[in-house]
Amino acid sequence: QVQLVESGGGLVQTGGSLRLSCAASARTFSRHTMAWFRQAPGKEREFVAAISVSYSAYYAASVKDRLSISRLNAKNTVYLQMNSLKPEDTAVYYCAAKETGYSSGNAYYTGTNEYTYWGQGTQVTVSS
Repeated sequence: QVQLVESGGGLVQTGGSLRLSCAASARTFSRHTMAWFRQAPGKEREFVAAISVSYSAYYAASVKDRLSISRLNAKNTVYLQMNSLKPEDTAVYYCAAKETGYSSGNAYYTGTNEYTYWGQGTQVTVSS
């Protein structure tokens, strides 16, 4: 069982920045593909970014060039640096994990049903 705890959300103005963190309880964190999803009111949860066990990063088209995902295995933590925020980025942001093993290399996943573990979410609100 892996527990994920997100932090770093809040209220920010358009054009501002936030850094989200997700701390994982797994001792095998380095064997997990990690991802961020978000869910706005009345909408389905959507993929934002993922990072593979080999540190390759992947992004949704809507956030590419503004958001950056990274991981620090020594701290069992994945980050989402969010820059140039827009009101449409307002959502609850969720961290997700899938144990894929060291041999998975650059593999990543964008579907909500592909991830095993989820955090409780952190609210990000961007005011116009």
